[in-house]
Amino acid sequence: MSECEICRGVGLVRVMSESGRWVSRACECQETEREERRLKATRIPERYRQYTLDGYETAFRGADPSLGRALLTARKFVDAYPVDTAGKGIIFTGSIGVGKTHLAVGVLRRLVQERGVRGHFCDYRELLKNIQNSYNPQVNTTELELLKPVFAAEVLVLDDLGAQKPNEWVWDTVALILNSRYNDKQTTIITTNYADLPAAAGTLSSPERAAREQTLGDRIGDRMRSRLAEMCVRIEMTGEDFRQSVKRARFG
Repeated sequence: MSECEICRGVGLVRVMSESGRWVSRACECQETEREERRLKATRIPERYRQYTLDGYETAFRGADPSLGRALLTARKFVDAYPVDTAGKGIIFTGSIGVGKTHLAVGVLRRLVQERGVRGHFCDYRELLKNIQNSYNPQVNTTELELLKPVFAAEVLVLDDLGAQKPNEWVWDTVALILNSRYNDKQTTIITTNYADLPAAAGTLSSPERAAREQTLGDRIGDRMRSRLAEMCVRIEMTGEDFRQSVKRARFG
């Protein structure tokens, strides 16, 4: 990092106080470095690192109005945190490519930068695979070590909830994460491609189940879906895959 032109690398600057005395205070470069360290500690993947709320586009041709409403709600959430959010988080629901992860990361970045929160980004499928891998006796990392940053984060982004094929172990692990954060009143920001609807009724036949689109209740269980309703404000997003729309615009 180049030397600060204001403090010349010392980290302190001399300023005149209101009483007319010269005093030392931390240079702005020190806060910038602290902010960069906090952002790096979130473990936001390189692919998403430049996502910001200001960079989320809602004015392109054919954009669904829900995208603009989602951005507005995300901005209001940041402004209200932490006093008026009272430990609640957000769950962004919608089809692939509408920008759920973009908004989730944008909220996390703003909270880190403006509120100084300790945040953590976690890919749901990757977390479960790493936990399963930790059961291998040749792997040194334990399940507790993998879950520690998930439990400790003041604000957690849990990306792509429901992506892993459900079974009893998956449901138990999801319950452990969500219940722990719920009990500690920690803020959790979630994205999912599945509609926030209950699981299939037991009266459905096998062919009917196969033909029916799966829901969040199917993927994580209705008990945990009910828990999410207490933990998070739901933001529904609809529209075409934005990434595909961009490709068509560029190469069509």
